Amino acid sequence: MCNIVPDGTQLDAAPEVMCDAVNLTHLLAPVRSAGSAILKVKEQGVSARYKADASPVTVADEQANAILLAALADLYPELPVISEEEVDSHKLAPQALYALVDPLDGTREFLRNDTDGAWTVNIGLIKNRRAIGGIVYAPFLDWLCWGGPASGTWQIKSGQLSKVTIRSCMDIRPVAVASRSHLDPQTKQFLDQHGIEQTTYVGSSLKFLLLATGQGDIYPRFGPTMEWDTAAGEAVLAGAGGAVYDLQGQPHSYSKPGWRNGPFIACAGFKVF
Repeated sequence: MCNIVPDGTQLDAAPEVMCDAVNLTHLLAPVRSAGSAILKVKEQGVSARYKADASPVTVADEQANAILLAALADLYPELPVISEEEVDSHKLAPQALYALVDPLDGTREFLRNDTDGAWTVNIGLIKNRRAIGGIVYAPFLDWLCWGGPASGTWQIKSGQLSKVTIRSCMDIRPVAVASRSHLDPQTKQFLDQHGIEQTTYVGSSLKFLLLATGQGDIYPRFGPTMEWDTAAGEAVLAGAGGAVYDLQGQPHSYSKPGWRNGPFIACAGFKVF
């Protein structure tokens, strides 16, 4: 169960969100620090190496990962952590409660020269296969969101604190969000079938933030993703009143083999199921 106590507008007095034994608010500063390290690498110029799965990795991924894992180990030494950039952690068996970390989601966007800041730092908390808490930070945009389904979701954007909720699209045309780097024919077919004519294309877990803050209404994803790509964003969306489903309309679940997601539909104001 999450409890929330609003208090102040600065980061050091941000609304406190307790999810099980983890206080997400205590992790906001390390997430911001990871974002600062990423921005510094970006300013200095960045290049990538490629992992065995052909996905890119940069020194920014590695520096952010080190900051986040050190903070989690210090604050919650008993909490298992599965991180994209810690290959050995992928071999761990799922526990009842654990964290999923993506220190730099949207590395391809990060590497672009014409970046719009669509890359994020993510910590998601999973309990009994459900996303119960998450932090998503877009450092280039100075946009920090945290929360979960039992607490609600909060944001600090350009220094301003607010609680966020999804919007109703009853009286407006629905807007989809979709991947800038991984658009596929199935997504286009889905949008056509549901009469959705407007789509915002953006990278990383920023798509979940757009839904959570009333800037989009649905996010269909048929291409491959990993659980660390979605956990934090799903929790933030759920805290704002949205939900994520599989293609059968069942709640999206975690702890799957290889930490790999199947297709999903993230719903805000536009309801499919």
